[in-house]
Amino acid sequence: MTQEDHLRLLSIFHYVVGGMAALFSLFPIFHIVMGLFLILAPEKFGAKGDPPPAFIGWFFVVFAACFILAGWIFATLVILTGRFLARRKFYTFCFVMAAVESLFMPFGTVLAVFTLVVLLREPVKRMFEANKVIAARPV
Repeated sequence: MTQEDHLRLLSIFHYVVGGMAALFSLFPIFHIVMGLFLILAPEKFGAKGDPPPAFIGWFFVVFAACFILAGWIFATLVILTGRFLARRKFYTFCFVMAAVESLFMPFGTVLAVFTLVVLLREPVKRMFEANKVIAARPV
Protein backbone atom coordinates (compact mmCIF):
# COMPACT_ATOMS: atom_id res chain seq x y z
CA MET A 1 0.00 0.00 0.00
CA THR A 2 1.16 3.50 -0.76
CA GLN A 3 1.22 6.46 1.59
CA GLU A 4 -1.74 7.92 -0.28
CA ASP A 5 -3.74 4.75 0.42
CA HIS A 6 -2.86 4.99 4.09
CA LEU A 7 -4.01 8.62 4.26
CA ARG A 8 -7.22 7.77 2.40
CA LEU A 9 -8.02 4.94 4.82
CA LEU A 10 -7.18 7.11 7.82
CA SER A 11 -9.49 9.78 6.46
CA ILE A 12 -12.37 7.29 6.17
CA PHE A 13 -11.74 5.94 9.66
CA HIS A 14 -11.74 9.48 11.06
CA TYR A 15 -15.20 9.99 9.59
CA VAL A 16 -16.39 6.76 11.20
CA VAL A 17 -14.87 7.52 14.62
CA GLY A 18 -16.22 11.08 14.46
CA GLY A 19 -19.72 9.73 13.83
CA MET A 20 -19.36 7.28 16.69
CA ALA A 21 -18.18 10.09 18.99
CA ALA A 22 -21.20 12.19 18.01
CA LEU A 23 -23.49 9.24 18.75
CA PHE A 24 -21.86 8.42 22.09
CA SER A 25 -22.06 12.05 23.15
CA LEU A 26 -25.86 11.77 23.07
CA PHE A 27 -25.93 9.39 26.06
CA PRO A 28 -26.45 12.24 28.58
CA ILE A 29 -29.85 12.96 27.00
CA PHE A 30 -31.25 10.71 29.73
CA HIS A 31 -29.89 13.14 32.32
CA ILE A 32 -31.44 16.12 30.53
CA VAL A 33 -34.83 14.39 30.56
CA MET A 34 -34.45 13.51 34.24
CA GLY A 35 -33.38 17.09 35.05
CA LEU A 36 -36.37 18.50 33.19
CA PHE A 37 -38.60 16.13 35.14
CA LEU A 38 -37.11 17.45 38.38
CA ILE A 39 -37.73 21.04 37.24
CA LEU A 40 -41.19 20.68 35.69
CA ALA A 41 -42.76 17.95 37.82
CA PRO A 42 -40.95 17.88 41.16
CA GLU A 43 -43.98 16.45 42.97
CA LYS A 44 -43.31 13.08 41.27
CA PHE A 45 -40.02 12.80 43.17
CA GLY A 46 -39.28 12.93 46.85
CA ALA A 47 -40.66 11.10 49.84
CA LYS A 48 -43.68 12.24 51.89
CA GLY A 49 -44.61 14.99 49.41
CA ASP A 50 -41.35 16.87 49.91
CA PRO A 51 -40.04 17.61 46.38
CA PRO A 52 -36.33 18.07 45.74
CA PRO A 53 -35.04 21.60 45.14
CA ALA A 54 -35.15 22.87 41.55
CA PHE A 55 -31.39 23.51 41.41
CA ILE A 56 -30.82 19.75 41.32
CA GLY A 57 -32.80 19.55 38.10
CA TRP A 58 -30.89 22.49 36.64
CA PHE A 59 -27.63 20.80 37.67
CA PHE A 60 -28.58 17.71 35.64
CA VAL A 61 -29.66 19.76 32.61
CA VAL A 62 -26.64 22.08 32.50
CA PHE A 63 -23.97 19.42 33.00
CA ALA A 64 -25.57 17.01 30.53
CA ALA A 65 -25.88 19.78 27.94
CA CYS A 66 -22.20 20.69 28.45
CA PHE A 67 -21.14 17.07 27.98
CA ILE A 68 -23.21 16.76 24.80
CA LEU A 69 -21.78 20.01 23.42
CA ALA A 70 -18.21 18.94 24.22
CA GLY A 71 -18.82 15.59 22.53
CA TRP A 72 -20.18 17.24 19.39
CA ILE A 73 -17.24 19.64 19.25
CA PHE A 74 -14.85 16.71 19.58
CA ALA A 75 -16.72 14.76 16.89
CA THR A 76 -16.62 17.76 14.56
CA LEU A 77 -12.88 18.15 15.07
CA VAL A 78 -12.30 14.45 14.37
CA ILE A 79 -14.32 14.67 11.16
CA LEU A 80 -12.37 17.80 10.16
CA THR A 81 -9.16 15.88 10.78
CA GLY A 82 -10.36 13.23 8.35
CA ARG A 83 -11.08 15.89 5.76
CA PHE A 84 -7.70 17.54 6.26
CA LEU A 85 -5.92 14.18 5.98
CA ALA A 86 -7.68 13.52 2.68
CA ARG A 87 -6.61 16.93 1.36
CA ARG A 88 -3.13 16.77 2.93
CA LYS A 89 -3.63 20.08 4.71
CA PHE A 90 -2.89 21.38 8.23
CA TYR A 91 -0.30 18.82 9.31
CA THR A 92 0.05 20.22 12.83
CA PHE A 93 -3.72 20.22 13.38
CA CYS A 94 -3.94 16.58 12.24
CA PHE A 95 -1.01 15.64 14.46
CA VAL A 96 -2.44 17.32 17.56
CA MET A 97 -5.93 15.91 16.97
CA ALA A 98 -4.46 12.42 16.61
CA ALA A 99 -2.91 12.85 20.04
CA VAL A 100 -6.20 14.13 21.50
CA GLU A 101 -8.16 11.27 19.90
CA SER A 102 -6.18 8.82 21.98
CA LEU A 103 -8.43 9.76 24.93
CA PHE A 104 -11.48 8.34 23.11
CA MET A 105 -10.88 4.69 24.02
CA PRO A 106 -10.70 2.17 22.42
CA PHE A 107 -11.45 3.33 18.86
CA GLY A 108 -9.82 6.74 19.10
CA THR A 109 -6.72 5.28 20.70
CA VAL A 110 -6.19 2.77 17.91
CA LEU A 111 -6.90 5.40 15.25
CA ALA A 112 -4.57 7.87 16.97
CA VAL A 113 -1.68 5.40 17.00
CA PHE A 114 -2.07 4.58 13.31
CA THR A 115 -2.47 8.24 12.42
CA LEU A 116 0.64 9.27 14.33
CA VAL A 117 2.67 6.45 12.78
CA VAL A 118 1.66 7.51 9.28
CA LEU A 119 2.08 11.24 9.93
CA LEU A 120 5.63 10.75 11.22
CA ARG A 121 6.79 9.23 7.92
CA GLU A 122 8.95 11.50 5.77
CA PRO A 123 7.02 10.92 2.50
CA VAL A 124 3.78 11.95 4.23
CA LYS A 125 5.40 15.08 5.64
CA ARG A 126 6.60 15.94 2.14
CA MET A 127 3.06 15.45 0.78
CA PHE A 128 1.72 17.96 3.30
CA GLU A 129 4.59 20.38 2.57
CA ALA A 130 4.09 20.11 -1.18
CA ASN A 131 0.40 20.86 -0.74
CA LYS A 132 1.26 23.89 1.39
CA VAL A 133 3.60 25.22 -1.29
CA ILE A 134 0.98 24.76 -4.01
CA ALA A 135 -1.65 26.54 -1.91
CA ALA A 136 0.70 29.47 -1.19
CA ARG A 137 1.56 30.04 -4.86
CA PRO A 138 -0.14 33.16 -6.26
CA VAL A 139 -2.59 32.68 -9.10
